[in-house]
Amino acid sequence: MAILKFRIYLEEDEVIYRDVVIKHTQTFADLHAVILKSYEFDNKHQATFYRSNDFWQRGREISLAVYDKKYVAPPLLMAETTIGSEIRDTNQKFIYVYDFAKNWTFLVELINVSKEENAKITYPAVARVEGIGPQQYGTKSLLGNKFADIEEKYDLKEAAEGFGEEGESSGEAEESFGEEGGGDEDNF
Repeated sequence: MAILKFRIYLEEDEVIYRDVVIKHTQTFADLHAVILKSYEFDNKHQATFYRSNDFWQRGREISLAVYDKKYVAPPLLMAETTIGSEIRDTNQKFIYVYDFAKNWTFLVELINVSKEENAKITYPAVARVEGIGPQQYGTKSLLGNKFADIEEKYDLKEAAEGFGEEGESSGEAEESFGEEGGGDEDNF
């Protein structure tokens, strides 16, 4: 039985990727589920694969469901389509789009085919995680949820560039300090 290893890149950043292994007899629904798991996304949105070429052009669609949109050709369904049936060459590529509102786009590339199945692995499986992936519903940081709480409490988004109101008005504060008579320079 052939074991296929795919590398799934985040479209905007090739440094962030996940390698997944899957049997050629498993379906695109299985591949869909392992991609979501590898990037820690939920399974609540629409999704589709496109068969692709070396130039990442979108070809035949392999969809989670038939959606209310115009198709060039009727889509294949993920649950009914085995991965092996759509492999045309040894470096087969697919484009995976998840959550049509957010338009998460991943580039899926076949990087290895093996004939040996590992008995210790339950397929499909995540084989490698490289880089910190995006958070599905917001910003993700090394500090995780703790940083989000700090960011919300202190409203750090306004001072994202490192400049806040204090730095911009420091000259005005010095002038008003002397006018109010609140400080006597001789006492310093």
